[in-house]
Amino acid sequence: MTQWYLSYDGQQSGPMNLEQARNKASANPDGHAWREGFTGWLPIMDVAELRRPAPAAPLPDRAPSAASRSTRADEVDFIVHGHEMQFVEIELNPGESAVAEAGAMMYKDPAIKLETIFGDGSRGAPDTGVLDKLLSAGKRLLSGEGLFVTAFTHSGHHGKARVAFAAPYPGIIVPVSLAKIGGRLICQKDSFLCATRGVSIGVHFRRNILTGLFGGDGFVMQKLDGDGMAFVHAGGTLIERQLAPGEMLQVDTGCLVAMQASVEFDVEAVDGIKSALFGGEGLFLVTLRGPGHIWLQSLPFSRLAGRMLASTSHRRGGQNGGGDSILRGLFGGKR
Repeated sequence: MTQWYLSYDGQQSGPMNLEQARNKASANPDGHAWREGFTGWLPIMDVAELRRPAPAAPLPDRAPSAASRSTRADEVDFIVHGHEMQFVEIELNPGESAVAEAGAMMYKDPAIKLETIFGDGSRGAPDTGVLDKLLSAGKRLLSGEGLFVTAFTHSGHHGKARVAFAAPYPGIIVPVSLAKIGGRLICQKDSFLCATRGVSIGVHFRRNILTGLFGGDGFVMQKLDGDGMAFVHAGGTLIERQLAPGEMLQVDTGCLVAMQASVEFDVEAVDGIKSALFGGEGLFLVTLRGPGHIWLQSLPFSRLAGRMLASTSHRRGGQNGGGDSILRGLFGGKR
């Protein structure tokens, strides 16, 4: 069970479970919170897990239009479990849904029904046009994802039902409230785990030609639009930074997990031919320019997979007596 700690004017309390932390935070939100996985103490009001869902608004005299249904996301409760290998458990009320990439589900209650959706899963209305679905699915193909996502809907009539989604490799699951960051999050295409239904999953393109030709993992990124909760996965250790206006930071393309839409994003070549060929860091770095919040990871999956591939290649080369493994080790780089 994840343990929480709260701090008010230097006085720390804890450990406590999520419900206890929510009760204390609701009574006094003017403090700071910490749990394992945080890089430091965060203001309670910035921690989405400690906020209780707002009470439901009165039913309108008229049914909302299809456009308003497609932009309002379901509000759900959730708990992130675990440490190195985390999973998130989402509680759904009758009629609420969550969407996720294929293969992310860990378990679910029987009341939750699965539905395969063509496109990004944000438009659940039956009157959605075929052209909209085709465009949505085409964007997902461009980002390297499949044509379909899976929707998990509480089809019962009372009580809560739970569905859990697991991280694909060691790291941290990051809950992000899109409503609090301006309604849009730009993230690595492999970092998206799941979201509340109504969050649109699209593609984020850059105008810079270098980004397109050489950006690697940093080129085709996803954009998550809406006002609901999105959950992204960061490999290894997570660090969050708030870039001031004009502040710049250069990072490896794979180490960028996500950023606010206000952050400018370009790719620059590494200076010097020796650094490019023998430095092991690749030919290009991502330059981020504030203002905005960014999330970084210490273990991109591409780096983990590259190390595993290099290890098996060296072993195979040693067994076969092949000298090409030496050249691979010299020029293969880190990933």
